[in-house]
Amino acid sequence: MKNSEKIDYPVEVGDGIYWVGSHEQETHLYCNPYLIVVDGQAVLIDGGSRSDFAKVMMKILQVGVDPKNIVALIYQHYDPDLCGSMSNLIDICENPDIKVLSTRANKTFISFYLHKDRFSLMENIEDYGNTFTLNNRTIRFIPTPYSHSEGSFVTFDAQTRTMFSSDLFGSFYYYKEDIFFDLEPECYTCKTIEKCPKGKEYCPILAVDQFHRKVMPCEKALHYAMGQIRKFEIDTIAPQHGNILSNRKDIDFLIDRLSSLDKVGIDGIK
Repeated sequence: MKNSEKIDYPVEVGDGIYWVGSHEQETHLYCNPYLIVVDGQAVLIDGGSRSDFAKVMMKILQVGVDPKNIVALIYQHYDPDLCGSMSNLIDICENPDIKVLSTRANKTFISFYLHKDRFSLMENIEDYGNTFTLNNRTIRFIPTPYSHSEGSFVTFDAQTRTMFSSDLFGSFYYYKEDIFFDLEPECYTCKTIEKCPKGKEYCPILAVDQFHRKVMPCEKALHYAMGQIRKFEIDTIAPQHGNILSNRKDIDFLIDRLSSLDKVGIDGIK
C-alpha cells in the first residue's frame, strides 16, 4: 500500500475489521475510524470529524455495509476529531435502534454533539458489563482513565486480538509508505532517536514519545493504561492517530517504553 496519503479505499486490518479513515494534509494527522463487520451488521469505532464524514462514509459503502446495518457507534473519548460526525452518521444510518456507546464519564460531553431528542441513543458501556456482542462476536471495553480523559477506554476484539487503542500508541506523524508500520531491528536499542543514525528524517519512536508527552496528562495515567493493556495477548494495535502496529515484538517494545516514559504532560513541566 504505497502512497498512503492518497488511500481512498478501506483497508482490511483483520478478519472483518476495516480502516475507514483519512489523512489530513494540512495537519499531517492520520485519523483512524475502524469498522467491525459481522454477518452484514457493523459497529463503527471513533467515527471521525465532521469534515471527514464524507470520506469515512464512502469507505464504509466500499466495504459493502448498508449504513442501516450499523448498530452501534463507539466513542472511546469525546474529542471532536472522532465525535464531530456523530449527528451525520446517525442521520445517514436511519437506524432507530442504533446505540451511541461510551462511558458515563464521557456521556455529558458527548451529549453536546447531539440534539436533545437523540439523548436516548446514548448508552453506557458499564451497563453492558464493559462488553458488546455483535452477532456472537464479543468486543471488550477496558477503562484507561485519564489517558487522556477521565472516561477514556480502549476496545479489544478477542477474535483477531486487535486492540483499538484510541489515542494511546498514537502519533502526530505517520510513515508515508504504508498505513501499517514495523520497526527496524536496530530501533530497539537505538539511543539517539532525536537524530537517526541511519540518516532517516522520521523516527517513529520519537514521534510516539512526543505525542504521549503532549497529549497524556501525566505519567501515572499513561503507566496505568499500559498496565491494563499489558494483560491482553495482542496481535494488532489500531490507534486513532498514526500507524497501525501488527508486529508482536514492536507492540511489546512500545508497551514497555510507554510504561516508563517520563516527562509526560504536567510531569514534563519544570
